[in-house]
Amino acid sequence: MADYKFDRTAFRMMTFKEADAANVYNKHVSYPERLRQAYYLISQAYGFSMSDQPKLDKSYHSSRKLNN
Repeated sequence: MADYKFDRTAFRMMTFKEADAANVYNKHVSYPERLRQAYYLISQAYGFSMSDQPKLDKSYHSSRKLNN
């Protein structure tokens, strides 16, 4: 990651109204397709493939009954 440098010229600050007007692409894409695209970006960010998804580590979760 030492070779990676964030390109700050790719984005600019804008109001919510400007951002909504600029975001025309997502208005024509169906909701399931947007979810698929988001999952693909997450898989690229965390380094796993769409076909070989990581398993949930259940050792971090515990549950117990409340005593009232």
